[in-house]
Amino acid sequence: MKILILGSGGREHALAWAVARSQRVTEVVCAPGNGGMAQIARCVDVDLKNLDSMVQLAQAEDPALTIVGPELPLSLGVADALAARGLRVFGPTRAAAMLETSKGFAKRFMQRHNIPTGNYAVCSTVAEFEKAVDIFHAPMVVKADGLAAGKGVIVCSSRSTAFEAGKSLFSGELLGAAERQIVVEEFLEGDEISFLCLSDGQHVVPLVPAQDHKRIGEGDTGPNTGGMGVYSTDELLEPAMTDWILRHIAEPTVRGMADEDTPFVGVLYCGLMMTARGPQVLEFNVRFGDPETQAILVRLESDLVTALEACADGRLSATELQWASGASACVIASSEGYPGSYKTGFPINGLDAAARIPGVQVFHSGTTRNSGQFFTAGGRVLGTTAAAATLEEALARAYEAMAEIQFDGIYYRRDIGHRAKTKKP
Repeated sequence: MKILILGSGGREHALAWAVARSQRVTEVVCAPGNGGMAQIARCVDVDLKNLDSMVQLAQAEDPALTIVGPELPLSLGVADALAARGLRVFGPTRAAAMLETSKGFAKRFMQRHNIPTGNYAVCSTVAEFEKAVDIFHAPMVVKADGLAAGKGVIVCSSRSTAFEAGKSLFSGELLGAAERQIVVEEFLEGDEISFLCLSDGQHVVPLVPAQDHKRIGEGDTGPNTGGMGVYSTDELLEPAMTDWILRHIAEPTVRGMADEDTPFVGVLYCGLMMTARGPQVLEFNVRFGDPETQAILVRLESDLVTALEACADGRLSATELQWASGASACVIASSEGYPGSYKTGFPINGLDAAARIPGVQVFHSGTTRNSGQFFTAGGRVLGTTAAAATLEEALARAYEAMAEIQFDGIYYRRDIGHRAKTKKP
């Protein structure tokens, strides 16, 4: 089989690594890929913002399966376009992707289908927004309705900061483009869990849970990022809680989408807050998370390609995934200045030494390669991921590998997994 993966980040590198392990796969093509992915796949150029570019590439490559990594191509309808041309694709349609591409749609959908989530208001004007803010108690959360690469969520400690956040979203000052809708939500307290499932439009199969670290600063401080690290353990969720989340959140979501004639095929990423009143949905994503995918896939023992094919073909009910027991962890290294402005083009050293540490995989997020030398090419540059029998061991290996890597301005959090360590046995 030839597999085409659309995307260029750490998530897609981890997907390419997992796909390449399948005995059924003869070639992995990544578009556009990155420097690290070029070591295990053939990288070809494509414009992920251009639907015609992606369709032409898929038709020329004619893969047995196309896996869509990022949210932007899904929002453009790449899954619809490929399926209409008889190409097998893993990823939701443009309509189903609205669970992520419009937070207002997702909130209203959850209300319609009694899926637990925080109180909210969807606002289309500054006047509506100001009226909504007066209803909520501080702290509150202000969110961009559309895609914002993990940077459109602002936790506001007062009404005045909420007003500022809303106005900067409506004006375009914060994200570079004006939002037509924004969402105000109650602030939920508790532990955040990333709960990902595979779906074929009717059935749901869970992946192992993970806990992301979205803030740039240690101790979960500073602005939100795309994710600075993640860990996955068997202890994150009890089996009874996993079953509850499946019955009350994941399965009702897939059922509800089918009932509304928008069947969901792909990865349903439920971003949950484990509150005193039970799990509440913070947001949905409609694709593998980054960096969650890195930590999750190094624990997967069964064939990823077989599972994704089952989703695309509508036969997921017969699929059971096998997982390594224990834990995994991923630490992300970013460029100095991220998630704000940053410089690129710095040489990266120590990658071979990092990869030689037992149980470690180095997944590239933003790198290029020229004459055998890797260079930085993004805000998040790479991640060191390790699997082990315990979380402590997985973290130790990931940090040991990170200590081998050098580039100008390298920054990474040194407290990934800190919330797990403070939990009582």
